[in-house]
Amino acid sequence: MNQPQPKPGILDIKPYIGGEGRVEGVTHLVRLASNENALGCSPKARAAYLAAGADLQRYPDGSAADLRAALGRTYGLSPDKIICGSGSEELISLLVRAYAGEGDEVLYSQYGFLMYPLCAKAVGATPVAAPEKDFRTDIEALLKAVTPKTKMLLLANPNNPTGSYLTRDEMKYLCENLPPRVLLLLDSAYAEFVEEKDYDDGKSLVDAHPNVVMLRTFSKIYGLAAVRLGWAYCSPDVAGVVNRVRGAFNVNAPAQAAGIAALDDHEFLQKTIEMTRMGRKFLFEQLAGLNIRTWPSVGNFILAEFGDKSEAVRNALKDKGIFIRQMGAYNLPHHLRITVGTMDDNQRLIDALKIARK
Repeated sequence: MNQPQPKPGILDIKPYIGGEGRVEGVTHLVRLASNENALGCSPKARAAYLAAGADLQRYPDGSAADLRAALGRTYGLSPDKIICGSGSEELISLLVRAYAGEGDEVLYSQYGFLMYPLCAKAVGATPVAAPEKDFRTDIEALLKAVTPKTKMLLLANPNNPTGSYLTRDEMKYLCENLPPRVLLLLDSAYAEFVEEKDYDDGKSLVDAHPNVVMLRTFSKIYGLAAVRLGWAYCSPDVAGVVNRVRGAFNVNAPAQAAGIAALDDHEFLQKTIEMTRMGRKFLFEQLAGLNIRTWPSVGNFILAEFGDKSEAVRNALKDKGIFIRQMGAYNLPHHLRITVGTMDDNQRLIDALKIARK
């Protein structure tokens, strides 16, 4: 071999591919493939981001102290138990790198976020998928899959791409029966969209169990996907571990400024929640009218079944500049995931589906 070689297993990893969003010749695009906020971001956040551009020669605050303080005020948490990252994806990667390696197992639910097994493989660990029941996380299956080699459990609640969620009592049962030596990463990226009263975003679980980490993101409801900003709430011990392996300046200054401003814009947050609630109801009703099967969702997206015509439907929509997400990488080749958009976007999608399915 005449060139450097990566560690064994790296080249076996299939790179993550995000949702599409471009097509030649179409200017009015309807991007419903990546669970982005169709309203954009808070005007306050955009203004803060642009204002931070005046000091691009300065290093950012490596501890993100002001952002952590703002998160603490917003969510009623101790800033000392908050870590910030370049998207929650970076925090997942850092935690897996810090707690798992060759010979270890990383457990996740069958239809969990694709980055979970990818992060496990990247550190040489073995990803283990526990089967689900009707696209819903099966707690007993997860607990049954725990072995002496299990170092971590990565679990999204609500789950992406299915949209299902586990109740407060179900999560409490899981945490009480999971061995304390297993680190639970509770990915609550879509928590702000959930309005069900029996849901818990995970803060109380972190307070009760030192082996639980709650992950959050600014990419979804706050509409700041482009700046890459996420955070975790965890025990001081876990925070200390992450602070040892993260980059010294892993969150840039404009992102920190945008995040602080976004937390302060309650009007934009409520507007997004209301748009999502109405749009999700509209899509469920319209898809049912087209005899397209869907599953209950509490997020800003819906999983729908199109049978063996799913790829043909997706491509027909793409030709019209309407993008929804293929699910083949999740071993769901007959399904597509649809992000809830504005009412205009949602209507354009339904109108196009009526034609594409003929």
